[in-house]
Amino acid sequence: MGLTIGVDIGGTKIAAGVVDEDGAILDTSQVPTPATPEGVIEAISDAIRTVSRGSTADAVGIGAAGYVDDKRATVLFAPNILWRHETLKDKVEQRVGMPVVVENDANAAAWGEYRFGAGAGHDDVVVITLGTGLGGGIIIGGKLHRGRFGVAGEFGHIRVVPDGLLCGCGSQGCWEQYASGRALVRYARQRASATPEAASVLLGLGDGTPEGIEGRHVSDAARQGDPVAVDSFRELARWAGAGLADLASLFDPSAFIVGGGVSDEGDLVLEPIRKSFRRWLVGSRWRPHAQVLAARLGGRAGLVGAADLARQG
Repeated sequence: MGLTIGVDIGGTKIAAGVVDEDGAILDTSQVPTPATPEGVIEAISDAIRTVSRGSTADAVGIGAAGYVDDKRATVLFAPNILWRHETLKDKVEQRVGMPVVVENDANAAAWGEYRFGAGAGHDDVVVITLGTGLGGGIIIGGKLHRGRFGVAGEFGHIRVVPDGLLCGCGSQGCWEQYASGRALVRYARQRASATPEAASVLLGLGDGTPEGIEGRHVSDAARQGDPVAVDSFRELARWAGAGLADLASLFDPSAFIVGGGVSDEGDLVLEPIRKSFRRWLVGSRWRPHAQVLAARLGGRAGLVGAADLARQG
């Protein structure tokens, strides 16, 4: 199979792209994300039809946030779109006339990084995405591990603190409540409120109040050396690295790849994550350590990975 189309469903836009066998995006199309579940299906189909004009694409891969069944056809649960047992594969195939594969968006991004990004040279890789929430994917022996029911790799909802912070999933103490973009902002607001004199740069980038601090302010302030912003990144990294140490006990990969918006800060967050990982890794002094690598594909990973999974069939 040669060219395929990847689709990435975002909160504000749906992107489709024609992707070749080397992971290069040859053409793209974007449409706004509608407010209704049925509208999203129509928008996906419109984006595919637009980008496929003039190409010889053979199949489509769709990355969807939520639980996708083991047949890669039905979205069992997608909280942000309100899909419940949505037969996405069949509905899009009927509209675009091409075979469709549906995959969890974090799995698609993980596969993209493994095939065309930071995972080069590794056959056993665990990818985590530190964005607004925390997602991930598992590659074992060069194959995407989806689990019996298709929903493996939902790392963000591993409970790391019994009776901890309430999560949007309804549980308490989930990992993403402590290692994510939301967590970073919460740490910064709490610290700025407790010691405003140490957060002058951070507060000055917002409206002057802890409540006005946003994620971009924390990043900008940390790059300027604001101690509260830097400490907030360290707290996020402490939780992220400890979680990776637990995942090493489960999967023993040769590499962890850290993606998502938070990872865009490079060594500001990656070096503390590596330090925390080494600190909490069981038997750290006597065992080989997995590499902790920065993702390379950025926002392209999900689209490229979905397209390549469609190519795999």
